[in-house]
Amino acid sequence: MSFPKNVTVFDHPLINHKIAKLRDKNTTMKEFRELVEEITTLMGFESLKDIPTEKVIIETPLEKTEQTVVVSESVVVVPVLRAGLGMVNGIHNLLPTAKVGHIGLYRDEETLQPCEYYCKLPVGVENKTVIVLDPMLATGGSAVSAIDMLKKRGCKNIKQMSIIAAPIGVETLANAHPDIEIYLATVDRELNENGYILPGLGDAGDRLFGTK
Repeated sequence: MSFPKNVTVFDHPLINHKIAKLRDKNTTMKEFRELVEEITTLMGFESLKDIPTEKVIIETPLEKTEQTVVVSESVVVVPVLRAGLGMVNGIHNLLPTAKVGHIGLYRDEETLQPCEYYCKLPVGVENKTVIVLDPMLATGGSAVSAIDMLKKRGCKNIKQMSIIAAPIGVETLANAHPDIEIYLATVDRELNENGYILPGLGDAGDRLFGTK
């Protein structure tokens, strides 16, 4: 399966192992949350490879040396409510001081189209690297809408991180926003008639928060 040049699909044994456990219907809510966080952290090493850095002078016990560090407060993570919340700690494991914005979208059960109900972003977000978090990239509609919302607010450097995607969702998002980078842990076969990814893992939000 070929993908647009702005799409990265991971193929790492640790990520694949954790995805297998994530899919299992017998995985508990606690285990599911932990797996989502762990997969996000593993994805983060590559996804954050080009965030802003600067040179600083550090004094070791023996001498002073020039080192590279991440520019303070240069990254904002934006989970798409509610399932995206499960990925935030995975990024905070790498960047504990990253500020967090929130975008609220729900999918109309009849049209499958995203509907906006909330958007709260940190001051100055337009000058930051913004990481949009959503475990599932299904039709792509919610991801496109979330990034539309960010661009309307002046954001220019945007990345999307999702764990499981459907081919149509990848194509839709990549075509709608060819200027962003898209990072995926895996791409599944297709969507069913209700817009769920197959084989997928069910409803990520329900499994994260025990609502079904």
